Amino acid sequence: MTNNLLSYRLFAVLGIFSLFCVDVGAQTPKGGVENSGPCASRMIDGRQACFNLSPDVFKSPVPRTADGHPDLAGMWNGAMGITEASLTHTIAAREGSFVNFERDYTVLRRMNQNRPLYKPQYWDTVRELDQEGNDSDPQFRGMPEGVPRMGPPIKIIQLPTEMVFFYLNPDTYRVIPTDGRPHTPDEKLEGTWRGESLGHWEGDSFVVDTVGFNSSSWICIEGCIHSENMHVIERLTRKGNTIAYDVTVDDPEMFLKPWAMDTTTMVINPDPKAVPDESLPYQERDVSHFVTKEHH
Repeated sequence: MTNNLLSYRLFAVLGIFSLFCVDVGAQTPKGGVENSGPCASRMIDGRQACFNLSPDVFKSPVPRTADGHPDLAGMWNGAMGITEASLTHTIAAREGSFVNFERDYTVLRRMNQNRPLYKPQYWDTVRELDQEGNDSDPQFRGMPEGVPRMGPPIKIIQLPTEMVFFYLNPDTYRVIPTDGRPHTPDEKLEGTWRGESLGHWEGDSFVVDTVGFNSSSWICIEGCIHSENMHVIERLTRKGNTIAYDVTVDDPEMFLKPWAMDTTTMVINPDPKAVPDESLPYQERDVSHFVTKEHH
């Protein structure tokens, strides 16, 4: 490869990257909350939309339930005061347009080096699945995203003996017992897309321990497969009106070491009447129109 071609490609990448640096902090969202300071984000399939927030959202007193634990109940939207107009500025594409999204966001996504570290015998498989994602990604065929790819919940119901998580994905929920029961023995546990999740408190952090997966899902869009022995730990820590959502994925069969995903910060919806939107039935209409291997 010539030096001129290398220079051209580097310039192109840097040029695209500079176009994505949008000053969301210059906006004042509905409700008068100034967007400046720490960043709140929502992760969907590994994609994060970032919103600058007032530090005050982290300083509010943490409400607690009768048993003394932080109250995680509520709608968690990712950022306060997001409007349809502000959302157009968070799309990772030139001019905030969906027209360039598939191609442009792929450049940014591949700059993030925080990915699972596989054992050498799986490198070729992961690379091939990544390259053939339009045909291989189970999500592209309407299959469940599974844990942890489904990301954090958008609504939490907190009860004395269980947590209920609701998700942005169509009519997806998880009921997480917190009554101290142990996991089902491996020989009796049938693998599923979301596994068997049990919850407990470690100080002020709510921890979800999940095992019992099938091997059909991906954990990220880059062909990130896993075995049935995957073990996922999710940690939700409330700070003021936010929740820090941290995930660690371990798969001793495929990984060289556990993978710590990027932290997602959620912000509570201040509207007490807010409820999740109804999901429309799934109907696949895209696959037959794919003309390249580009995928978001």
